[in-house]
Amino acid sequence: MANLNKVMLIGNLTRDPELRVTPKGTAICQFSLAVNRKFRDDSGADREEVTYVDIEAWGKSGENISKYCTKGRPLFVEGRLRLDQWEDKNTKEKRSRMKVVLENFQFLGSGRGDAGAGAAGGEGGESRYSAPAPRSAPKPAAPAAPAAAQENLDEDVPF
Repeated sequence: MANLNKVMLIGNLTRDPELRVTPKGTAICQFSLAVNRKFRDDSGADREEVTYVDIEAWGKSGENISKYCTKGRPLFVEGRLRLDQWEDKNTKEKRSRMKVVLENFQFLGSGRGDAGAGAAGGEGGESRYSAPAPRSAPKPAAPAAPAAAQENLDEDVPF
C-alpha cells in the first residue's frame, strides 16, 4: 500500500519567526501559522474556527522566512507531518507534539517590498528562492506583414 505525508496550508504567522543555528551551522526557523475556516453550522449561523500549526523550516528556506516574514504575514506552506515525542524532565510524563516540516513555501500578499513573489524549498539547505523578474521596456513593434501573408496565417499554424 502506498503512503503519502503531504500538508499544504495557507495562513498568517502568529508571531515573528525564531531563527536558531545548529552546531554544524544549519539554520532552523520555527514559527506558527493561524489557518482560518469559515462555515455555517446546523442552525444556519456563520462560524469561524482557527487552527494553529507549528512549522519548522530548515536551511535557506528558514533563513528566508526569518528575514522576510513577520507576525501577521500570509504564507503558503508545503511540507510533511512529523510527530515529536519526549519525556517531561519534571513529571516523567510522555509528551508529544505534531508539527509540519517545511519543504516548500511561497510568500503571499505584499510585505517589505517583495511584491509577494518567491518560493523556496528543500530541507537540507537547498533553495529555489526566486525574486520577481524585473520589468523590462516593451519591445518595438515588428513591421507590418503584407496583407496576403496575413490571410494564410491560420494555415501555417502547426496545431
